[in-house]
Amino acid sequence: MCGIVAYVGHQNASEIIIKGLKRLEYRGYDSAGIALMNDGLKVYKKQGKVSELEAHLKDKNTKSTIGIGHTRWATHGAPSDLNAHPHFSESGDLAIIHNGIIENYSSLKTDLENKGYTFKSETDSEVFINFIEDIYKNNDGTLEEAVRLALTKVIGAYAIVIMSTNHPNQLIAARKGSPLVIGVGKDEFFLASDATPIVEYTNEVIYVNDYEIALIKDGEISIRDTKDVKTTPYIQKVDMELEAIEKGGFEHFMLKEIFEQPKSIKDCFRGRLIADEAKLVLGGIRDYATALINAERIVIVACGTSWHAGLVAEYIFEEFCRIPVEVEYASEFRYRNPVIKEGDIVFAISQSGETADTLAAMELAKSKGAIVLGVCNVVGSSISRVSHEGVYTHAGPEIGVASTKAFTAQLTVLTMIALKTALRKGTIAEQRYREILVDLENIPKKVEKALKTDEQVKKIAEIYKDARNFLYLGRGYNFPVALEGALKLKEISYIHAEGYPAAEMKHGPIALIDEEMPVVVIATRDSSYDKIVSNIQEVKARKGKVIAVVSEGDSLIPGMVDHTIEVPGTHESLMPMVSTIPLQLLSYHIAVMRGCNVDQPRNLAKSVTVE
Repeated sequence: MCGIVAYVGHQNASEIIIKGLKRLEYRGYDSAGIALMNDGLKVYKKQGKVSELEAHLKDKNTKSTIGIGHTRWATHGAPSDLNAHPHFSESGDLAIIHNGIIENYSSLKTDLENKGYTFKSETDSEVFINFIEDIYKNNDGTLEEAVRLALTKVIGAYAIVIMSTNHPNQLIAARKGSPLVIGVGKDEFFLASDATPIVEYTNEVIYVNDYEIALIKDGEISIRDTKDVKTTPYIQKVDMELEAIEKGGFEHFMLKEIFEQPKSIKDCFRGRLIADEAKLVLGGIRDYATALINAERIVIVACGTSWHAGLVAEYIFEEFCRIPVEVEYASEFRYRNPVIKEGDIVFAISQSGETADTLAAMELAKSKGAIVLGVCNVVGSSISRVSHEGVYTHAGPEIGVASTKAFTAQLTVLTMIALKTALRKGTIAEQRYREILVDLENIPKKVEKALKTDEQVKKIAEIYKDARNFLYLGRGYNFPVALEGALKLKEISYIHAEGYPAAEMKHGPIALIDEEMPVVVIATRDSSYDKIVSNIQEVKARKGKVIAVVSEGDSLIPGMVDHTIEVPGTHESLMPMVSTIPLQLLSYHIAVMRGCNVDQPRNLAKSVTVE
């Protein structure tokens, strides 16, 4: 949530920051602001998207070689000009941008008000910067020391960057629980929530660790932790092409990312899978392969779309590896005192690698002696560093807030882990293992074929775009696909939708079905095909409108339903990677037809870095 950008160097800071905020707008877009050093410290901010801020700056003198910027997803305080970042301290000498939540801001605010401080906004961030100023004014130390002392007192998550009128060429940045990347150029530095605003200028970055404070001044960077111990920054190369964060001719990032899936899935197993040789290499979990084989239980923690990927993985691991699996909402995991035993395997799944709830669940699992393995997309992310080991999906940047290619990439990686474990454990016959590897290698071609249903799906979307409710049904491996399809529709079109196991329909949801209820049924040929046919008949008997996703060549279901969308067949454990495609397209086209902002749906943000 929230995107932060900062720059110090020799270029025009405002241009770099505005461009960076546009690249980070998927993290929050209810207000935006910028602070620049120009005859003093000037702050400009506006409710609305970055374009509103950009228009506001047109007649302003924004020449500066240092600045900070912020695009907001509201937590404390409604979206408004006053609540937008950056925030001044009361004296006006300091300005802050902040991604995260300060949990003890209320008690800090009361203490400051008792000292005579007043506040212009409703935000915890304004309290934060005044708390720092109060320490600075009442101690003889440096501003950096005041920041360090303040960070030992605040409770919560933060990635911050601070400017000061008394130090016009200096930035102070720090993080705990929220991401912060520093790009290193020639006598210039770029700071951001992730690397997307940075790659245009440099591919050398420093991923700031929790409890670290970076001081940037006079063309140099030094990093200390909150215990005042100096650390040596590790500069690494970031592997991201500029084209990957552009729309590439597509109307929306979401549509681009849906159509990127043949490539993103292939990139997931590139260098890892050679089906002809029955070869599957997963170096990221090599040290814990034996622990995984011997595990008595696997727990998967995730949120949203990643949780749905975890549900599919539950079926896969239990079928192939014969290991009991539990799939947990990360947001609930640590609040119910879960039973975790030493030696349990905990998979943490997250596209961004920064999901706060998932990180908290990981920390709890580690404290109980579990082995935590990460599955995420972003190199250098918090989850990749907190995990004992893990596997990157290599799906490339996902800018659209509604996750699409991350889902199929996560399924690809989790399937490979399960197959590799099953082979070594002896719970899958080698012939079957080889057959599934071949099918997996062919998935990109099948996804490419499924994408050719786009025009057909668009016509169906036109018919149902004004529906008020949708029901999604699936069985077995396709049950989580039903949940994911419903989530996509809710997220971007704002139509109420629910996913159910098809057999559960008669235990309540069937009461909703009438001639105005569209029911999407994932009915590809698998071991539960006959049962799903019966469920379709139950819907039709109540005059429901059925949109069925079926396997190519199906001659039975098309005669029973209102619309059919054919997708290529594959092994049923891999089917979710194919059957989800028309559901992604359906949600996309309905949202566009309803005039919704597909890439930036209301109230949502891409990287949920607060609990």
